[in-house]
Amino acid sequence: MATSTAAPRHSCAKLSVAVEDPEAGGVGAVFVKATWHPTRFSLAVTDGAAAWVAQASDAEVRLRAEQWDQPVADYLALAERYLAFQQPSSTYSFHDAANGNRRYLTTGDLISISSFGLSLGSNFWLSWTFEKQGTKLEWRWKLQPAPNTQQTIAEILDFLMDANIRLSEEVVRKTQSFDKLKQESEKCLQQSERFSIEKADFEQSTFSKFVAVLNSKKAKLRQLKDKLTELESADKAPKEEDENSTDKTELFEEESDKDASVNDEPSETGGGDLHSSPEKTAATSRGGRGHKRTRK
Repeated sequence: MATSTAAPRHSCAKLSVAVEDPEAGGVGAVFVKATWHPTRFSLAVTDGAAAWVAQASDAEVRLRAEQWDQPVADYLALAERYLAFQQPSSTYSFHDAANGNRRYLTTGDLISISSFGLSLGSNFWLSWTFEKQGTKLEWRWKLQPAPNTQQTIAEILDFLMDANIRLSEEVVRKTQSFDKLKQESEKCLQQSERFSIEKADFEQSTFSKFVAVLNSKKAKLRQLKDKLTELESADKAPKEEDENSTDKTELFEEESDKDASVNDEPSETGGGDLHSSPEKTAATSRGGRGHKRTRK
């Protein structure tokens, strides 16, 4: 089987566990440091006085996953969920596994171990509960006393200190970033207010100019309309005079034609003489033209 080269993940959680010490109110605390690999994991647990470790091999994890009808990845993800962070809905316990009897770790045991430099010789169970499809289930792993208690505790403390330093640095960076964003937001707010004022001024100025131009155009249109009215009135008067003059001219021509027709008619006395001499006709024509000139 090919071994995965993915980098391991580390976690450390402070878990509240049930104890039998009345002075502790039935609740104690342990620190659980875990290293998560793609197909296995390891645990290191301490209460500050003693330490225990567990190495869950690939075969053990695969066997547990098969027992719970789960893929290995899902089994590890669920275990990490409950051991990397304490889940409020879960009940954690850390008890003695000697002789198959459940004996909760008491504060007196821890004090005696710490006072005499002894290590607890028995194994312990670390267990936690969860619900699945309405059924409350329990998972647990057996831990053995650490070969080097002080080293194990020191490793857990080093991890916690490093994590605390990283968190502190991250808090500082986040605070600085927040302050910078706050300053930028204040600048943006000031710019927005300034832009709003400038926009209002620009709109007012533009509207005033528009109104002025509109009024000027209206005034010019009124002037052009007045000039057009004057020109129409001025053109109308000569046209009426021309019409009157034309009427008079036509009347005069009609009268002239009427007089000419009267002069051209034969007289009653000479009506029988239809064939006049050329001399007489010419004299009559000259007399007619002379008569017209006299009237003019």
